[in-house]
Amino acid sequence: MPRKIRITLAIIFWLLITAMFLDFTGTLHHWLGWMAKIQFIPAVLALNTIVVIGLVALTLLMGRVYCSVICPLGVFQDIVSYLSSRRKGKKKRFRHSKPHTLLRYATLAVFVILLAAGFTAIASLVAPYSAYGRMVQNLGQPLAIWVNNLLAVVAERYDSYAVYSREVWIGSLPLLIVATVTFVTIAVLAWRGGRIYCNTICPVGTILGLLSRQSLLRPVIDTSKCINCGSCARRCKSSCIDAKNHTIDLSRCVACMDCVDDCSKGAISYTTRKAVASKAAKPDTPADSGRRSFLIAGAMAAGGAAAVKAQKTVDGGLAEILDKKPPRRATRLVPAGAASIKNFSQHCTACQLCVSECPNGVLRPSTDLDSFMQPHMEFDRGYCRPECNACSDVCPSGAIKPISWEEKSSTQIGHAVWVAKNCVVLADDVDCGNCARHCLVGAITMVASAPSNPDSRKIPAVDESRCIGCGACENLCPARPFSAIYVEGHEIHRTV
Repeated sequence: MPRKIRITLAIIFWLLITAMFLDFTGTLHHWLGWMAKIQFIPAVLALNTIVVIGLVALTLLMGRVYCSVICPLGVFQDIVSYLSSRRKGKKKRFRHSKPHTLLRYATLAVFVILLAAGFTAIASLVAPYSAYGRMVQNLGQPLAIWVNNLLAVVAERYDSYAVYSREVWIGSLPLLIVATVTFVTIAVLAWRGGRIYCNTICPVGTILGLLSRQSLLRPVIDTSKCINCGSCARRCKSSCIDAKNHTIDLSRCVACMDCVDDCSKGAISYTTRKAVASKAAKPDTPADSGRRSFLIAGAMAAGGAAAVKAQKTVDGGLAEILDKKPPRRATRLVPAGAASIKNFSQHCTACQLCVSECPNGVLRPSTDLDSFMQPHMEFDRGYCRPECNACSDVCPSGAIKPISWEEKSSTQIGHAVWVAKNCVVLADDVDCGNCARHCLVGAITMVASAPSNPDSRKIPAVDESRCIGCGACENLCPARPFSAIYVEGHEIHRTV
């Protein structure tokens, strides 16, 4: 029964988190956003004390349940491993192996150092939740939109508009490569060896593995019932059961209950720590070593969190319509609620959930080296509406803090800049005023291009003190390929 409950909960969590990343309507985060905020690394970066303490307490009580139920990448590996077993016809295809201790702790040390140095995006390459998010957002969401558009075409034939088509947008090649390499690497490792990634590379798995050595509930082998058949070891996808010596490496065990369910003699039970002395042949690890490892992991995690806190087509068949190209901004744009580029860079794990949830296509992953994979704002597909705060609602790591519509409407993330040589008023000698008509805060007014002649063509004048950097002017400017007016970002946001 415990194993069935674990599998049921794991599937529910995995499906809902995946659905949230695949969602292109910007609605699911209202109900499912909490699932992102209970992930370990985002909670640490956001200094979400309640969630971190809850996950630590859960691990100390039941072992690495987080890895087998809550973590979407962990469940994904279990699914791939299960499919591999079914295809090979071998449910018991694993064997006990020694832990890759040096690799595990070296990876964890590098991860914490990168976090402390402010290289959060690079560190997030091995973070489980962020890695899974990038895989789904870059590989899965375009496919989901394509299927949606196919359904929209079919529905339209029956005069139904319940499903509407959306633009299929694929990110840049470098991001696609990162997502593909991550997917292939993890899938191959899971196909061949189950939880290899979790127990050799994943920093969360290493930290929780140290904690799980002190867990109250744990799988225990009763030597009086064990017949040394080795069935449990061949079933263990974490390769942590040494059937010969009747020991279980609790730092690698993910509390999947497969061994408990598999043992026909009832020799393995999920019981309290007190039962270990009487049922296990010898302890998992020396006590002093366990305490020392526990303290080291706690110090590293706390140091990383403290350091992060301190840091930082054609028109009528006659003329070709050029696509808009983003301008070269001296300072990149980050969403309202980020407070500053420094805060955003140090807390963003590049999970790209905000990119998935942005209903206007403004947020997209960066390809710049200093902010690689972290979202930034572009206005060639839409603009940032003041009445939308989806990204701040869904961000689990504190990179974009929750912000109300009223606060967003008065937060200046950048200011508009007019480029005379691109303006159709001067280039084509026509009237326009599109930017002024659509400015949401009235920061743009039209003035005479020749001050001495009030009847001359009108050009835009920007009041930087009122502009909030929403990008409506840049998005709706008719100039191609570069807008005649664009938004320059601010290092530190301010209230106007």
